[in-house]
Amino acid sequence: MKILMIGGTGTISMAITRLLLSRGTDEVFLLNRGTRTQELPSGAKFITADINNEEEVLDKTKGMEFDAVCEFIGFVPAQIERDHRLFAGRTKQYIYISSASAYHKPVKSYIINEGTALANPYWQYSRDKIACEDLLMKYYREEGFPVTIVRPSHTYDERSVPLGVHGNKGSWQVIKRMLEGKKVIIHGDGTSLWHMTFNRDFAKAYVGLIGNPHAIGEAFQITNDETLTWNQIYETIASALGVELKAVHVSSEFLRDASDYDFEGSLIGDKACSVVFDNSKLKKAVPGFTPDIRFEEGIRITLANVLAHPELQVEDPEFDAWCDKVIAARDAAVASVKGS
Repeated sequence: MKILMIGGTGTISMAITRLLLSRGTDEVFLLNRGTRTQELPSGAKFITADINNEEEVLDKTKGMEFDAVCEFIGFVPAQIERDHRLFAGRTKQYIYISSASAYHKPVKSYIINEGTALANPYWQYSRDKIACEDLLMKYYREEGFPVTIVRPSHTYDERSVPLGVHGNKGSWQVIKRMLEGKKVIIHGDGTSLWHMTFNRDFAKAYVGLIGNPHAIGEAFQITNDETLTWNQIYETIASALGVELKAVHVSSEFLRDASDYDFEGSLIGDKACSVVFDNSKLKKAVPGFTPDIRFEEGIRITLANVLAHPELQVEDPEFDAWCDKVIAARDAAVASVKGS
């Protein structure tokens, strides 16, 4: 198949690109600005362009048609309109990465499937993804634009440890706190349910949807089947590091109100909700798909890579100081109430 990846080197798309190239049966084109291509195995064909420059993209893809166009960096409807102008009539399938955070919040049921309503009043990111989905389905209904929608949840790779509460510079500062024996913050009481999906598992399901006639006009969520509490997630990370977890539980609402970080969206609109994803629809469309990288295994792969590469250890002293303030305030509040 002839496959165009818009992006192709991100957390999700890098694993898909690698898997496609490893098959050796596809023509894989990457349309991006040319960063991080050195991390890919040989075989990819590069179209170096800014996707937002439609004239440039049209010039560099002149006369080309694709079996699939895979969009990984579309976040607002204007970008979907752009892709429609560029690729309508030129592809047999357009696969759009949406988000499982688009599912109804507050959750009406902890069991989530593709029939769960889409609504998220807490996070603009999620509302924009919903608007993109609505526009794509309008194109499908009105003109047969061959869309497939994919909804990932928390997908991670070997470059960054997935966490619930972290700063704007990523998760390393929390890992550093663990290694230094400091307390770390877990939102809520840590017992809400969550899924962690290693990007290699995600890629297997996604590739199974490429060129799949049963995927046209449909939405699919892709997650691991393993369900974990946030306490288990942090305990697994600490165990892999060989350190004791010193957890401090703080309500999501307090974390939102006590910071300028976007915990309204990322926690209350997403990670603070208990969810169990039902992947039955995906497994019917992609027979034989079974995610096989448990979190315990995936996090060891990630930590080994992060600890071996100092460039991935991005410190965040501002977030570190904020954690200390929140923990001190929590401890002072407890002491004050107990002493009253």
